[in-house]
Amino acid sequence: MEKIIFRSFKKGDYEIACGWWEWWWKGQEGIERRILPDDNRCFIIECNDIPVACGFLFVDKKAPVGYLTWVISNPEYREKNRRQLLELLIENIEKQAKILGVEFLFTVCGNKHLEKIHKKLNWWIDKSVTSYEIFKYI
Repeated sequence: MEKIIFRSFKKGDYEIACGWWEWWWKGQEGIERRILPDDNRCFIIECNDIPVACGFLFVDKKAPVGYLTWVISNPEYREKNRRQLLELLIENIEKQAKILGVEFLFTVCGNKHLEKIHKKLNWWIDKSVTSYEIFKYI
C-alpha cells in the first residue's frame, strides 16, 4: 500500500527542489529562496517517503487571487503513479488556496504534460493570449 503525504516545506525541501530545477532546467540554478513564499505556502508530495513533486503558492493580500508556480518533479521518480501524484499535488494546492480565500488561481505552464494535467483538473487554457497562461476559478 502506498503512503502518500502532501505537506508544506520543512528543512531541506528547498535544496531538493533546487536539485530538481537544475536537472530539468539543464544546469540552470533554481529560484532563489528569497523569491519564494514562506514554507507554509511551498508544498511537496511524497510517496513512500520519497519526495515526488513540489509547487509554490503566492496569495495576494488584498484580492482573492493566487498564483501557483514552479511546479517541479523528481527526475529520478519513474513509478507509474507519477502523473497521478502531480495531479494530487495540484489538487491539494487548490484546496489550500481555497482555505486561504483564493477564488481565482492562475499559473504559467510551458510544459505540455503539466498543461494536460491542468486541463484534466478543469483549468481554463486560453491559447489565444499565450500558450502558457492557465487559470481557474475555485
